[in-house]
Amino acid sequence: MGLAVGMTACFLIFLYVNFELSYDSDHTKADRIYRLVTDVKTPTESMNLSITCWPFAPNLKVEFPEIESFVRTLGTNTLVRKGNIKFEENTLFADSSLFQIFDFKLIKGNPKTALKDQFSIVLSETAAKKYFGNADPIGQRLILGKSRAGTVTGIMKDIPENSQIRADMLQSMSSLTQNPDLQLDEKWNDFGAITFLLLRFGTNYKALEAKFPAFIEKYIGKQQKQSQAYFTFFLEPLRDVYLYSTRDGSTRDVKNGKIRNVYIFSVIAIFILLIACINFINLTTARSADRAKEVGVRKVAGAAKQQLAGQFIGETVILCLIAFLISICLSILLLPLFNELSGKTISEGIFTNSYPVLALLFGAIGIGLLAGLYPALVLSSFKPVAVLKGRFVTGSRGSILRKGLVIAQFTISISLIIGTLIVYKQMNYMRDSDLGFNKDQMIVIRTGLDATKLAFKKAISEIPAVKSATLSSSVPGNGNAADLSEIENKNGEMQVAGIDFYNVDYDYINQYKIKLVAGRTFSRDFGTDSTQALILNETAVKVFGYSSPREAIGKRFKQSGREGKIIGVVKDFHFRSLQESIKPLSIRINLSQCNLMSIKLEPRNLNSTIASIERKWKALILDEPFSYSFLDESFDKQYRGEERFEKLFFNFAVLAIFISCLGLLGLASYSTIQRTKEIGVRKVLGASVSSIVTMLSKEFLILVLIAAAIAFPIAWWAMEQWLHDFAYRITISWGAFAGAGCTALSIALLTVSFQAIKAAMANPVKSLRTE
Repeated sequence: MGLAVGMTACFLIFLYVNFELSYDSDHTKADRIYRLVTDVKTPTESMNLSITCWPFAPNLKVEFPEIESFVRTLGTNTLVRKGNIKFEENTLFADSSLFQIFDFKLIKGNPKTALKDQFSIVLSETAAKKYFGNADPIGQRLILGKSRAGTVTGIMKDIPENSQIRADMLQSMSSLTQNPDLQLDEKWNDFGAITFLLLRFGTNYKALEAKFPAFIEKYIGKQQKQSQAYFTFFLEPLRDVYLYSTRDGSTRDVKNGKIRNVYIFSVIAIFILLIACINFINLTTARSADRAKEVGVRKVAGAAKQQLAGQFIGETVILCLIAFLISICLSILLLPLFNELSGKTISEGIFTNSYPVLALLFGAIGIGLLAGLYPALVLSSFKPVAVLKGRFVTGSRGSILRKGLVIAQFTISISLIIGTLIVYKQMNYMRDSDLGFNKDQMIVIRTGLDATKLAFKKAISEIPAVKSATLSSSVPGNGNAADLSEIENKNGEMQVAGIDFYNVDYDYINQYKIKLVAGRTFSRDFGTDSTQALILNETAVKVFGYSSPREAIGKRFKQSGREGKIIGVVKDFHFRSLQESIKPLSIRINLSQCNLMSIKLEPRNLNSTIASIERKWKALILDEPFSYSFLDESFDKQYRGEERFEKLFFNFAVLAIFISCLGLLGLASYSTIQRTKEIGVRKVLGASVSSIVTMLSKEFLILVLIAAAIAFPIAWWAMEQWLHDFAYRITISWGAFAGAGCTALSIALLTVSFQAIKAAMANPVKSLRTE
């Protein structure tokens, strides 16, 4: 069972690690595909972006023959309608070259032309069935947004989960780039596209990268000097983006993974399997005394040492193969639960790919050979004369080895307990920290840019349980736009900086209870607030050299075509995850760009209140489907990856401790068997059960204390490295180490006491009758 549990844990972790490493590996041209990313340096800061400006890729293709092709993508949500059927689809705008660069499979349609014309649509199989059932959708029309019609030109297989580029619907990029009102291919300062380049065979991407500065100087050198914003472009190999990139993901809904987590779980898998192997050795050698006379008889009957060793190794291999079969059954049962814990379908079934199963089989045989080698050598080396005369005593080297293995087991287990406690504390810290705004009992509805949103806001204010409502382009935790802005600094100069911004209405700051530290908030009493007023956060004020928020009040700003003055400064609030430090933020009135409505509700009768809001929605906004999310839940989605890491870490730590206890049980069993006569003599001479239990337990508790002394510095160093990635983090306290040590000691005491009490309460007559 110890081996079976260890193999199962190792196998499931292997599936997880293999899945994480497999991102974007199915594309045949993956080795030649690179993501183009940007660093923007201003006098104030340096921004590391995953997006590029729109004209960059097309002009690169013209300038450099090393570039075979390029594709730009832009993720968004699109309202899609066909008659009474309407859904909001996860959409990706993409250049027509997408299917030539990536191996997304088209079931219907021509991959060369499917995304060529304006308003062309490619649907996934799942999306196509929603709108057309079993009918042929090619050439059919769908309404996009309010009234724009799009034509279905292709059906693609659902994009696999191990792809960082993911969408249910593709739209032709020409729908944006050929729009005369946008003129995106002329805007070198307009960032928005995720860009991929396909390089020709044999191209050194670093050598190509080195040519970019001269290219930038040629096209926008003067423009950069005027704006004081300097661009540097880099190439990231496609297969490195998901696990190694420190920038945002390539699709809005797909967060990058972390190679650190892959390493952590790989080490845990090795440790768990190592503990299981150690157990096997300890349990087998613990039973060696029981088989000593069998070995003696066999040797007297003429069995050679090699034959005995072969027999015992064969036994361990058979046991490992039985453990392998149990592990396969456990893996089949636990895989759905493991998929749920990891938040991904890492495998549809363990036999989907035969490679992991074969690896586990050969691993089981290998474990049998290695784990059985030492016990086989020990058992086969017993001297038959001594064994049959009852003078069988094991050597001290075997005892030292077994104790060393137990120390190793508990070093690993205690380290994992400490890790689990620190991960739990860090996650609690992030969940319970003061965010600087109120997110309780708030629902968020995506209204789009429909003009009727103002009428809807007024209509729901009549519902008694609605405390307030506000419009915005962003809510904390759901991302926001950024722009190069000019703000008057302490020296009276207009200083350029990349600043995040929120478009809001007049009620936003009050509803979210964001604290004002200087100046005033937006007011309808001031007619210029809608066009000439800006509010900054404390971090933004510091960027421009002001020691006090009050000093920034009345200073000039230029942002996205607006000019005016700063009217207020709000206290810093966490509008992004606590994994990131708070960035400079500006807030402005711009109702035309507000597409979200936040509604503060009374906590009572939430379901009936939401039903009333839905009725108002359907009466006023006919085209949009009604959907909502609770702000606290959507904000906490940012930590979903860390929460999954916490759960997986905890479960594997429990497994490691459980398997370690089996090893300790084996050693306790071995020790009590060896000391059976000693225990009998002590009982005859008047020793109590408690004194015998203490005697037998003491040596094992010492082993656990030694393991704790080794584990503490190792765990401290490892968790310091893990916490390094968090901008806001806990300080590692000794409480976690004390808790882990006490937990390990308690578990060890319970494990050993079971065997010790059993031995202490045995009838001494049975153990002494042979004397």
